[in-house]
Amino acid sequence: MTTTTTDTAASSKAAVDYTTFDADNHYYEATDAYTRHIDKAMAKRAMQWAEINGRQRLLVGGKLNKFIPNPVFDPVAKPGSLDEYFRGKNPNAQDIRSLFGDLEPIRPEYRDRDARLSVMDRQGLDGCFLFPTLGVGMEEALADDPPALVAAFQAFNRWLEDDWGYAYKERIFAAPMITLIDVDAAVTELRRVLDADARIVCIKGGPAYTATGLTSPADTRFDPFWGLVNESGVTVGIHSGDAGYGRYLKDWEPAGDFEAFRYSPLRTVLSSDRPPFETMAAFLCQGLFDRFPNVRVASIEAGAGWVSVLVKKLKKAYSQMRGSFQSDPVENLRQHVWIAPFYEDNLSQLKDFVGTDHILFGSDWPHAEGLAEPRDFALDLRRHGFSEDEIHGVMAENGWKLTRRSA
Repeated sequence: MTTTTTDTAASSKAAVDYTTFDADNHYYEATDAYTRHIDKAMAKRAMQWAEINGRQRLLVGGKLNKFIPNPVFDPVAKPGSLDEYFRGKNPNAQDIRSLFGDLEPIRPEYRDRDARLSVMDRQGLDGCFLFPTLGVGMEEALADDPPALVAAFQAFNRWLEDDWGYAYKERIFAAPMITLIDVDAAVTELRRVLDADARIVCIKGGPAYTATGLTSPADTRFDPFWGLVNESGVTVGIHSGDAGYGRYLKDWEPAGDFEAFRYSPLRTVLSSDRPPFETMAAFLCQGLFDRFPNVRVASIEAGAGWVSVLVKKLKKAYSQMRGSFQSDPVENLRQHVWIAPFYEDNLSQLKDFVGTDHILFGSDWPHAEGLAEPRDFALDLRRHGFSEDEIHGVMAENGWKLTRRSA
């Protein structure tokens, strides 16, 4: 890790004049991300490409998948094109399609790790966690076929190793995807990616799939997985995506399959905070961190609006049913959970709840809803009254700590 300026011309206009660690960077998957290494026996049950009405479309489990409307990502939106919209500013009431603006051909740095490092140098990033774009919506699409889901994620992780690596030049830390739907397979795959030097792994938020239905990811049936996480000290990232909450929202209004950027106002209000709130509540109320005190969880791209309500409810539950807890759940939240808030969140309030050292800087670059210039996240920290030392901790230190396995 360094704290020197990498690009003098760029840094003179930058929000901070030191290099930083971005806990929420993304790639746009190559078209063969799920097919390059797939077991041939599972190929038709997992991901396939088909030409439909002259467009290349993705089939998952033999069904047209709409999680990403344009899964070939070419052309693609410019980074940060929806910044103002996600800050609640849309005075002309434009629809999402209009707000995206002009699309552009896919850039090399979205798919090539050396090109990405060059861009990171210009952006003042000395390291980043790297997450999927399409991949965070795939578990839900294959949940009805556990063997195909396991095979698809195993194939995806081998593609990820080929194209990005898990700790490329100790700067790009890509997160392999693990499904808990088959605990034995999850442990085997976790052990394999750990041997390949993974520093962070990504699981789906919300209830975990099993062969017999949904249950909490903190259920003891998953203890073999969490035990290996605990032993290895690897960070577990829970990145927002399709957490399957459409099944609950259909009770309020009819809807089709989950599709990025296509929400009704009611779905937006009802669903935005539920997956992280309920997932963390399960971890804390069901004793995951008491059983496995070395587990570290990073909540990525799920915002921080859910934190205040969770803390309030945990305090009440702990005061009413202290005998049901082995330790204070609010303290466990502060010790075991790191949060990458949205830039539009109440960042000063989050600091009061979890402390500066558990807040992560995440730009969501190069997504449309992220920041065009990642280090501009510091401007929002400054706006919320963070001291320069606190800003340095969030921007340049906290993420790096999670890249080191905690023995």
